[in-house]
Amino acid sequence: MEFSRVLNVGQPFPSFTKQAVVSLEKGKEFATLTDKAMVNNENRWHVIFWWPKDFTFVCPTEIAAFNNKVSDFEDRDTTLIGASTDSEFVHLAWRKDHDDLRGLNFPMLADTSKSLAGELGILEQEEKVAYRATFIVDPTGIIRWVSIYDLNVGRNVDEVIRVLDALQTDELCPCNWTKGEETLTA
Repeated sequence: MEFSRVLNVGQPFPSFTKQAVVSLEKGKEFATLTDKAMVNNENRWHVIFWWPKDFTFVCPTEIAAFNNKVSDFEDRDTTLIGASTDSEFVHLAWRKDHDDLRGLNFPMLADTSKSLAGELGILEQEEKVAYRATFIVDPTGIIRWVSIYDLNVGRNVDEVIRVLDALQTDELCPCNWTKGEETLTA
């Protein structure tokens, strides 16, 4: 089944049940993640970011950058989830193989059926790998921000945090607004 429309702001994040790599500890490597844990989960926000393929060049730079900012997301009551269309076994092998990925503090979701990436509308048409997409989802399960990058260009994690901060104010935020600055009054 082909999907071509990207889910956008104001739409619910799709239902899913997927395997994820959550640890390198033998016997505790895998867990099942579902969308149910995202909705009204202690009023937590979620940032779900996708990369095209494991064992590539740009992807680990992004994954490591997100991992370096895990505490910033935690400070904002936000759960971070990384994802690609590779299997949980490929994710595990990559984490074991790559120095920057061994100590990840967020799950690596495996969308081997490509059903979630397809529903989100982020599958590249020729190779059927996910674009570099980032979704910010509020505690009610509604998508509040979407960003999609070309396969060759890494994203800016600080911009994801800036947008998350702005969304969490629930106020009008001007261009280039950053946390601590004044918001706008209508």
